[in-house]
Amino acid sequence: MAFMSTINIVGSGLTAQQLRLDIVAENVTNSQTTRTENGGGAYRRKMVVFQAVSGRDSFRDAMARVAASGSTVPNSVVNPTAGGVIVTDILEDETPMKIVYDPTHPDADEDGYLEMPNVDMVKEIADAMAASRAYASNVTAFNTLKSVISSGLEIGR
Repeated sequence: MAFMSTINIVGSGLTAQQLRLDIVAENVTNSQTTRTENGGGAYRRKMVVFQAVSGRDSFRDAMARVAASGSTVPNSVVNPTAGGVIVTDILEDETPMKIVYDPTHPDADEDGYLEMPNVDMVKEIADAMAASRAYASNVTAFNTLKSVISSGLEIGR
């Protein structure tokens, strides 16, 4: 039943990369937003922070946890942190905002300058491509696991 922990690991990767793509989409959508709902000026680019989760336990620790839970369910199901990745934070990018001259814009200051978001489309596209590739890699790992499990079930026939 070790494959259950592998499914949890792959699932954490899929979830993390989906959130990363969501943040990229939010950044792209707000690339021209000059005022936020709290009145804090232009939109600030957001970034996702990942943290690796080590799910490696000694055999003794795994057996003790299952025994303490009173369950016959394998360790990977009892232990929700079987490994993988978690999102620890979503940070705002502190790079300076872009300043443009547009005296006709309603959010321009008295000198006609306008603060624009610090969203760089090249960074966003690169981030989206990386997240998409990582997501696809997790799907490939899941399909490989599915194939291994299917082959294992064929042994019993």
